[in-house]
Amino acid sequence: MGHSGEYEWAPPGVDPSQPSVARVHDALLGGMENFAADRSVARKLRDTVPEVVDLVWCNRAFIGRVVDYLIREAGIRQIIDLGAGLPTVENTHEVAHFADPRTRVVYVDNDPMVEPHARAILNGNPYADAITADVRDVDGVLGHPSVRRLIDPAQPTAILIIGVLHLLPDQDDPHELVRRYMSAMPSGSHLAASNMMSSTNPQAQALEAMLHVTMGTGYFRDRDVIAAYFDGLVLVEPGVVHFPEWHPDERLPGPLATWEQLLLGGVARKP
Repeated sequence: MGHSGEYEWAPPGVDPSQPSVARVHDALLGGMENFAADRSVARKLRDTVPEVVDLVWCNRAFIGRVVDYLIREAGIRQIIDLGAGLPTVENTHEVAHFADPRTRVVYVDNDPMVEPHARAILNGNPYADAITADVRDVDGVLGHPSVRRLIDPAQPTAILIIGVLHLLPDQDDPHELVRRYMSAMPSGSHLAASNMMSSTNPQAQALEAMLHVTMGTGYFRDRDVIAAYFDGLVLVEPGVVHFPEWHPDERLPGPLATWEQLLLGGVARKP
């Protein structure tokens, strides 16, 4: 760990020579919880699409607005944040607890570095926890002791799966994954989901190709495919839209930038 020296210490279960999505994301945000391999990928992504840093911050802002809506307007008091990544600023629990300090939040990520760093930031907060698990293992996630301790299965819960689904290939059936999570949730629960949107724009195609080259993943999908994540649910206005268009904090200044058009997502309620 750290940005100097040839040797980088890594906790058990972490191979510093293999980049991870969570740590590349951290590097793009200027964090310190990453390795040389992660920073190399971040540089390549910035070289391909210089606005990629703006893109990840736009993603963070979207999550913040979604969580604020879920607590203040939808009445949600339980959140499972799938593929949460490494702690940055305005984390899910921070936004939620600003609205209601008793909101229960569980972070889930498959990178072993996420859990200890999240817990360090949580600092013993009894209403939030982090676990190491693969989001594709629905039973393993929902049956984890920390999830069972904090999340009451009889109460409405928000499932956040933002910035994750475009990492899953079609053979992993991301639509079925979403359906399984929401099938396990009671009426009144909410889904917040997103996927990078396919485009004929050369910049979008270059970013998708670079993700495949550097990370072996990255599956941009068209609007109809992304909208299908919300089948059987009641979409919250304004529906499935580009991130800056979802409950903006202020009036949008004009047409969206090319990179802003890559981010598509929405929020929906289970009847």
